[in-house]
Amino acid sequence: MIMAKSSNSNLHKANKAKKDEFYTQLVDIEKELKHYKEQFRDKVVYCNCDDPFESNFFKYFASNFNALGLKQLIATSYKPSPIANTQLSLFGNDKTLAKPKGRPKVTANKFIINEVSDLDGDGAFDLRDIAEQLKTNKNNEWSPLKGEGDFRSGESIELLKQADIIVTNPPFSLFRKYIGQLADYDKKFLILGDHNAITYKEIFKLIKENKLWLGYDNGGTKWFQVPMDYDIPTETRKKIENGIKYFSMGRIVWFTNLDTIKRHQEITLYKKYSPKEYFKYDNYEAIEVSRVLDIPLDYSGVMGVPVTFLDKWNPAQFEIIGMAEDNGKGMSGGIWDGKNPHCVINGQNKFKRIFIQNKKPQK
Repeated sequence: MIMAKSSNSNLHKANKAKKDEFYTQLVDIEKELKHYKEQFRDKVVYCNCDDPFESNFFKYFASNFNALGLKQLIATSYKPSPIANTQLSLFGNDKTLAKPKGRPKVTANKFIINEVSDLDGDGAFDLRDIAEQLKTNKNNEWSPLKGEGDFRSGESIELLKQADIIVTNPPFSLFRKYIGQLADYDKKFLILGDHNAITYKEIFKLIKENKLWLGYDNGGTKWFQVPMDYDIPTETRKKIENGIKYFSMGRIVWFTNLDTIKRHQEITLYKKYSPKEYFKYDNYEAIEVSRVLDIPLDYSGVMGVPVTFLDKWNPAQFEIIGMAEDNGKGMSGGIWDGKNPHCVINGQNKFKRIFIQNKKPQK
């Protein structure tokens, strides 16, 4: 489940109407998680914002349980969602199974997968095998939660304590609290969020301390499944395929503290510093570098670079000093000493900038 940037009026309406169910497509999950396969071996994975009947995160981990070598898969739902049994139909087309085997309709649910095997005898493991194991409770658990399944509830926190890695797309409106909880319990994670969350004071602090960074697939637009009655006035941002409605959202990136090959790759620098090309800010001792590819290879001072720099940041190559915001709230990084929170050149305000310093400039 993910909520988009609050400035979007449609998502404001969706939040008020409690229609905040935005489901990630399996292709986007596969594209990112292929880079971390070895890190999941013998681990307990917890998807704590995911109804297994709809979540492609659950579908990915359940279908690849043995291939990834998982120790256990846990998923909790925040009540049944409005997209019931459409994205992940565990029980085929039958959505009205008689109790007690049918899906609980009112309560939030907890699913714990300890073992998967080929139960239907077709020689391959698939979601129907999971369905059979859940219905018979064979080596696995499917039970209602006492509460609503909120990730902050006592029930969810107890499951969080048991987990090694948290993977999901949490509600955007609670992103600060969600990340804060993961940090408090010192959990490894791989989650989706709005790119603008980088500028949140709480999130940037973790980035600056090298406790959080970006994953791999952070470019372009991602399409999320939404309820059929969800209002999307912009035609180019909606589509319906096979009876399923999708909403396009930009600026959605992966946040993680799992190690990546990408974050150890240095940015190739080729330009040399020239005072004529690199202007200094009027209100802070740093130079403006408007594009990451223009970072000078021989400059040892502080530089202001776009937020997009974080997608290429190698902490061994650059130190993050702080960040200037353009929303009137000043420095998130704690170094801004000017009265104007913007980066200013020749009296003109610039956009948000991250201040960095090259750890090993060339001479």
